Amino acid sequence: MLLSPAHVKKTFNLTRYKTLIIASLFFPVITEASIADSDFNQCKSNLIIRAESAGFSPYITETVIGNISPIERVITLDKKQPEFTQTFEQYIKARVTDYHVRVGKEKLAQNKALFDQLEKQYGIPRQYLVSFWGLETVFGKHKGKMSVLNSLATLACDERRSEFFTLELLNLFTLIDSKKVTVEQLQGSWAGAMGHMQFMPTAFLKYAIDADNDGTVNIWESEADALTTASNYLNQIGWQTKERWGREVKLPDNFAFEKVTFDKYYPLSYFQELGVHKSNNQPLADYDIQAELYLPSGHQGPAFLLYPNFNVIMTWNLSKSYALSVGILANKLIGDEGFTFKQDESNKPRVYSVAEMKTLQEQLNALGFETGKPDGIWGPKSRDAIRSFQLKNQLIADGYPNQSVFSTIQLILNK
Repeated sequence: MLLSPAHVKKTFNLTRYKTLIIASLFFPVITEASIADSDFNQCKSNLIIRAESAGFSPYITETVIGNISPIERVITLDKKQPEFTQTFEQYIKARVTDYHVRVGKEKLAQNKALFDQLEKQYGIPRQYLVSFWGLETVFGKHKGKMSVLNSLATLACDERRSEFFTLELLNLFTLIDSKKVTVEQLQGSWAGAMGHMQFMPTAFLKYAIDADNDGTVNIWESEADALTTASNYLNQIGWQTKERWGREVKLPDNFAFEKVTFDKYYPLSYFQELGVHKSNNQPLADYDIQAELYLPSGHQGPAFLLYPNFNVIMTWNLSKSYALSVGILANKLIGDEGFTFKQDESNKPRVYSVAEMKTLQEQLNALGFETGKPDGIWGPKSRDAIRSFQLKNQLIADGYPNQSVFSTIQLILNK
C-alpha cells in the first residue's frame, strides 16, 4: 500500500513528510487536520467544518460527506496487520510465492516495451515495479472492493492516526472536486489504497501520470497509468538507479553484536571489518555505500544489509517485512534464488502476541530499559531496549524478543 502508515521509519519522519505534501496541494494548508471523535456523526460534522474551511464545493460538503458511513471491520483489520501477527518466515512465504515469481516473469515479458520506456525515463529497474505490483494486488487480481471514502473516514475518526487519514480524505476530496476521479470509481483496500499499485490519495494527487494519453489517469484499469505513476513516484522520492535495495549476508560465528547498533547506518567497509560476507561466502564489495544490519528473526534467522534504496521502499510501505518482500521478489524475478530459511525447528522464532510484547515492554521499562509507551509492537525503541538488556545480561545482543530475553527477565523479576 503506497504511503501506508504501518510503521514510522526514523529516516523518513512521517509528520515532516505530510507537511511537505500538504503544502503542494490545491487547497489551503490545514495545520490541524484531525477530526477524531468517538461519535461518528460528530466526527462527520468536524469533517464538514474542515472541508468548508478548505474551500471544497457543496457537492463534497453536503453530498459526499453526507453519504459517508463507518466500517467497523476497518478498525479490526487495522489492529491486526500481518507485520505484527506473523513471523518473518510466515510473512515472506505468504507473499513471495512460486505464483508471484512465475506470473511476475510473464508480466515482465508482456510489458517489455513499457518497461524499456520507464527505465529510460525514470530509472526504476523493472523488476521492482513488478514486485510492488505483485505484492500489492497480485498483478491486479485483488485491487480491493471496499469503499475508499468510508474506509478513510472510519480511520480518520479513530484517534490513533486521525491526522494522517484526515489528510488523505481531504486529498481524496480534491481528486473528486477536480474531476480526476469519480465517486463510483472509489473502491480499494481497507486502508484507502487504490488501483493496481494501491496508491493513497495523496500519492495519486501528486504523482499520477496519464501514460496512455487518453485524457485521464485510471489507476484501476490502465496498467500503463498505474506503472508509470509508480515509476514517477519512486523516482521523485529518491531511488538510486545504480544501487540495489540491499542483500542477504552471512555473519561470522563470533560476530560482535555489541559493535552494531540497529536502525543505524554504517559504511559498508565497517561490516567488512566485522567479518560479514555475502550469503555465498564471497567478500562484500569495495563500494562506497551506507548499510544497516537487520535481523528480522534475530541471530537465528537470516541477516540482511539494507542500503539507501531500502528506505525508498519503506516510504511506499513503512514495514521492513514488506520492504524485504519487495527486494526478495524483485531479485527472484531476474533469476536470483532468493534465500532459504534455517530448518532447525527447535530454534524457529515464534509469534509473540501483542499482549506478550506489551508486557515485555512494561517489564523492560521497569528495569530501566526504555521502550517508550508499551504498544506490543517490536519497533526501533524496543529493539534498542532489548539489545541494551541483552548486553547487560551477557546474552547475544541481536535486539530480538527471543525466549532467552523473556526467561532472563522472569529470573530477574522473581529474585
